[in-house]
Formats: sequence, structure tokens, C-alpha cells
Amino acid sequence: MTTENTASSHKEHINDVKLSILDLAPVVVGATPADALRNSLDLAQHAERWGYHRYWVAEHHNMPGIASSATSVVIGYLAGGTKTIRLGSGGIMLPNHAPLVIAEQFGTLESLYPGRIDLGLGRAPGSDRRTSLALRKDLNSGEDFPELLAELRAYFDASATSYHAPVRAVPGEGLNIPIYLLGSSDFSARLAGQLGLPFAFASHFSPDYTRIALETYRNNFQPSDSLKEPHVIVGVNAVVADTDEEAAWLGTTMQQQFLNIIRGTTGLVQPPAEMEGKWTDREKAGVEQTLKAAVNGSPETVRGQLESFIRQTQADELIITSMIYDHKARLHSYELIAQLAGKA
Repeated sequence: MTTENTASSHKEHINDVKLSILDLAPVVVGATPADALRNSLDLAQHAERWGYHRYWVAEHHNMPGIASSATSVVIGYLAGGTKTIRLGSGGIMLPNHAPLVIAEQFGTLESLYPGRIDLGLGRAPGSDRRTSLALRKDLNSGEDFPELLAELRAYFDASATSYHAPVRAVPGEGLNIPIYLLGSSDFSARLAGQLGLPFAFASHFSPDYTRIALETYRNNFQPSDSLKEPHVIVGVNAVVADTDEEAAWLGTTMQQQFLNIIRGTTGLVQPPAEMEGKWTDREKAGVEQTLKAAVNGSPETVRGQLESFIRQTQADELIITSMIYDHKARLHSYELIAQLAGKA
């Protein structure tokens, strides 16, 4: 399956990389999942006009503040409301599903929207242990991910299944659906490299492992029929506003989200708030450590932060997630980033 190749030139500027969007379909206080999904379509339509390369949605379960649990369904909704932007998963948590089901779902999406569908795959559950049991009935910490991936890829490979195979993915068989491996450690990085697949790293919540994961991927990369050189996508949290002060205020929504993760609680996405008194010193340090790779500020402030990040990672593509409470402010943040790249 053909996917995009990577130029080997040194990258320093925002214009040197592709820009994409990772959307969690945030459900904010005072709104519903239906509102969140309509906002996601609106953002995807704007992103298409602003020149973003791809738009991915993520699979999470049992989280009141995230509406993208039925990821394949959401992708179909977004694809039906757009025309050219690539749509995909960032990602489908493969151990939650039978590979045949994912092959059929994405085969259907590719049949309906040819040449626009990406299949990003992760091995985490995207949920808590109890929810994982409800999804899988069996927990193995994703140890069988390589076997599940091989089974899934075989369903797409017409030469492997043949017309006489006992089980075939229809739609799916023979379709060119690019597969991306996602990770927050070095496990999927090594596997993606060995298989010659593109790799997307979750620096937006696992910044401490960014360098080692990217080095592992590049050092283990073996060219494949679909990819001749490594292709790296890196997730980035970004909040951009007209001023540094406004961006800092909007960014408190994201801080509250990660504070809840540290506390093991879930809930709707909260409006900006004064953080003094909301967290202990230890919790504050934990949130700041998790968000140390996030970019926040006015366009010029963020330009410097993004270009420093590009120089450090040599990413081929940045996939940006912006957990901002107000939908108009979220749109504006993505528009300002596109303007930095000369797109919007």
C-alpha cells in the first residue's frame, strides 16, 4: 500500500513540515456529544479551507468529555461533509476490535471516499481497566498487537487472501489504505520501523519519550513497498490567540484536563479558570511536566516554539491538538497556526 515518502532535508521552519489536526471531539460543560460532533465537522471544513493536510480523530471510551468513541462512524460523518482533506484515525485501538471488523469499516470508508482515508493504529485500550474488559473481555496489555496488525494487513492484501480464502474483508480486500502506527513509547516505534510503516508519536501527552521513540523508529527503519524512507508525525498541544495573555488563559482548560488525568477522574471539558488553589504543588508540577512540549501564546511566540520543536524532532509532519473550551477560539487558534505556515 502506497503512502507518502519523506524528504531527507534538514527541517527548521514551520513551512518545512506538513500541518495536520488531531481532534478528540471535546464535549464542553453546557453542551452535548451532538454539539461536539457538529463542532468537529465545522473545524474539519475550516481546516480543509486553511490547507491542513489531514484530520484525525481518536478512539477513547468511558470519557464524558470526548465524543469520538465510535471513531469509524465519526470519520464517515466528517468525510461526508468535506471534499479533499484526508480523514483518519489517530487512532483505532486495535486490541479493542477484531481485525476483520476494522478491515471492513475502513474498507467501507475508502470505498465511499477513495484516496482520502488513513488508518492510524494504537495498542493501548484508550480507556480504564473496567471499560477495557467491557470492550475486549480479555486483557493482555496489547502484547498481541503485532499479530493483530499482521491479520489486519492480510485482509487488505488481495494476494494474501485470494478469491478462495475462507474469510475475506468486503469491502477492504485489495484497497490502498495507508496504515500508520501510533505510540507513546518505543514499542510501536520499533515495530513501525521494522515493517517500513510511517510512525506517529504522542508527544502531546508523553513528551519524555519523544527523542528515544523517534531514534528507535529511525534506527530500525527498513524500506518497504509502501515507504522508502522514515515518515514521522509528532503530536503537539497548541493554544494560540492574539496575545500571550489570552492564550495562557485559554490554556487553563487543557491544564484542568490533565489535572483530572493525574487525579484519575473524568468529566466534561471545563471553561478557562484561575488555577491558583485548584491544584497542589505536586499536581502542578505533574501537569507542567506532561505539557512541557506544548506551545502556547501569540502567533509570533508560537512560531518560535514550533520551530524549536521541529528542529529537535525533525518531524515530517505536526499533528496539532487544541483543547480549547470555546469553539470559536479553537477555530481561531488553528487559523493562526495555518497563517504562520502561509496557508490560511
